[in-house]
Amino acid sequence: MKAEIIAIGSELLTPYRLDTNSLFLTDELNQLGIRVVYKNVVGDSLDDMRTCFGIAVLRADLIVASGGLGPTDDDRTRDAVAEVLSRKLQLNEEVLHKIKERFRRYNRSMPEINARQAMVPQGAAILPNSRGTAPGLWLEHDGHIVVLLPGVPIELQSIFETEVKPRLARLNHDERLFTRDLRITGLPESEVEQRVRPLYELYPDTETTILAAPTGIQLHPRIWSRDTAKAEKLLDEIVDRMALALGENLFSTHGETLEEVVARVLMENHATIAVAESCTGGMLAERLTNVAGSSNYFLGGVVCYSNELKTAFVDVPAAIIESKGAVSSEVALALASGIRRRTGATIGVGITGIAGPTGGTPEKPVGLVHIAIADERGSREHAIRFPGDRERIRLYATQSALDMVRRYFLYPAVGRG
Repeated sequence: MKAEIIAIGSELLTPYRLDTNSLFLTDELNQLGIRVVYKNVVGDSLDDMRTCFGIAVLRADLIVASGGLGPTDDDRTRDAVAEVLSRKLQLNEEVLHKIKERFRRYNRSMPEINARQAMVPQGAAILPNSRGTAPGLWLEHDGHIVVLLPGVPIELQSIFETEVKPRLARLNHDERLFTRDLRITGLPESEVEQRVRPLYELYPDTETTILAAPTGIQLHPRIWSRDTAKAEKLLDEIVDRMALALGENLFSTHGETLEEVVARVLMENHATIAVAESCTGGMLAERLTNVAGSSNYFLGGVVCYSNELKTAFVDVPAAIIESKGAVSSEVALALASGIRRRTGATIGVGITGIAGPTGGTPEKPVGLVHIAIADERGSREHAIRFPGDRERIRLYATQSALDMVRRYFLYPAVGRG
């Protein structure tokens, strides 16, 4: 079965609203063995909606639409679909009664315009909405299925789980999608692709999607199959080979974020961590504490932006700042050692740099960041120049800092030497 998702709403054609419903629907449909082959976003124009649905019913077995079921004049999904399928719109008294009851429960009178939500294309099955006033609708037409859902995510998800998913599950889906989620850091997208590309030819029945982000590269090998055991075995084999090609840069084969991996490694080693940040402004501490249970390993941190607070908070010698500059390997090392000593953490991390867009010099350009890690045996530092704007530089810096912590535990004798 091939599916098309249609997101309806002129606001989705502006930079102010993001269509997240289609991501949820794609995942759910794939799990049911339904391939999403088209996605569309269309505004509130009735003509445009008619065109969009008219094309969809010619090329997809299943059309799932979100939005345009509200009570206002620009909510025209019901009208467009009724015209495309040559159905009359009829007032459904049961739906109208439920809408009135919902308003009554909140001690409010139903505005007359809400009666539009009870207009139903002839022959449609009603999908009750326990979270709102607009019901979903299920229509069948010449071998095609058209499902109309509200655009409010909590309503859409509720109706899909309770009403749509069971109906679709009863249909005969020969195949389903099997996938893996690999996470890589420290390599550009092009190099990741170069390392794993030979595997594409060895496994022609699989598809691999590569995604790039400031927090690393994602690889998603996928296969559609009727045989669960065979598909899982094949994906395990592919992942093992990709792991060999990617080496230490691969930090997860299960879709974990780097902070989740670091959290697990810290707890497995009964280790604690504290951070002293300058240019990242607390972002590293935020990422470390985004993980549930972070109190087990994160002792705390400081944002010491000014030179005076670097000395006052974490004992960075003023003489080093004066002679080497706040952005230097020496200061990063002192930040890491100082915060570890002040907190008693197993390891301390120090970050200092120039996030920009101003403040750079030929010797110390924008994007230069020094990251240091310290334990009871000493400290080590890494200097990197990151590209991008201020936010990206800060994000890259925290990613590198987390990766230094991860690698610290890979080879203890090296990491702690």
